[in-house]
Amino acid sequence: FGKRKGVVVTKSVLVTGGAGYIGSVVSRYLLHKGYKVRVMDSLIHGGQALLGLYHENNFDFVCGDVREDTDITNSLEGIDCVVHLAAIVGDPACARQPDIARAVNLDGSMRLFQMAQNMGVSRFVFASTCSNYGKMIDTSDYVNEDSELRPISLYAENKVSVENMLLDVSQSNSISTTVLRLATAFGVSPRMRFDLTVNEFTMEIMVNQALMVYGEQFWRPYVHVRDIARAIDLVLGLAIDRVGGKVFNVGDTAQNYRKGEVVDLICSIVNNAAEIEYVEKEEDPRDYRVSFERIKSDLGFSATRSVSDGIREVAGVITQGAITNFNNPYYRN
Repeated sequence: FGKRKGVVVTKSVLVTGGAGYIGSVVSRYLLHKGYKVRVMDSLIHGGQALLGLYHENNFDFVCGDVREDTDITNSLEGIDCVVHLAAIVGDPACARQPDIARAVNLDGSMRLFQMAQNMGVSRFVFASTCSNYGKMIDTSDYVNEDSELRPISLYAENKVSVENMLLDVSQSNSISTTVLRLATAFGVSPRMRFDLTVNEFTMEIMVNQALMVYGEQFWRPYVHVRDIARAIDLVLGLAIDRVGGKVFNVGDTAQNYRKGEVVDLICSIVNNAAEIEYVEKEEDPRDYRVSFERIKSDLGFSATRSVSDGIREVAGVITQGAITNFNNPYYRN
């Protein structure tokens, strides 16, 4: 790492998966906050999202895989804190390659933590998912961090297993662990994705003037990708006794929507004529309405961007021609 004139750098952070949709935003945000940031990424979706960071004195990159001990060792050298985002992300991607998904998301995560502990890392922040709540028993109520976890996909099952391991060891270890269950992300990122609900629906309605919606009645919580970065920065900066060994949902209670409501919101904002087809989908029963009161009351975190803001943001990228080839596989996991 180099030194940036006029900035006092207090911590060095490893962001695994830092070339990804969330990671590329988190890396930029932490650099802006004065951290030394090292990214480890296997670049399965390319490294274009990192190109704007190479001129930063406090940026470092390791092309590596969480399944490889040598890569992990090289990445952890001189690191104070780990933000673990690297994963085969999402239910479809994990279902296509279940063995790889387990090796990366479960075994790789556990190995990374063990080696971080052995190398003297002080904090380990794990990016989990609100998908862990699965299907709510009572959709008129909200689930919270103490609610039963009901994972119904390999992706969520692996996340729950890693959570359990981290929370089991948190009370008897020198390394502080924090689990962040992220709502479904939206918004513009250097590694843009159009397979996330808000981004995808906005693009389909504006570009293709058609959208097929499966399970319009199902609830999901949503959070802007920059607010995820803000939550991670907040956790890294707070005293260990406030965040160590704890779980926080990351999002905003007001940003819970049914899929059909997201469609209505997009149509009201972009004012595009589009053919919308609704398909009942009972075989994918994920349905969860999430409370984010703990992170608000305990840590003082509130989201700064709403789903409406995200729709306008994505619509601007489309209208202004910043992205044109929406069928490019780069924009999907």
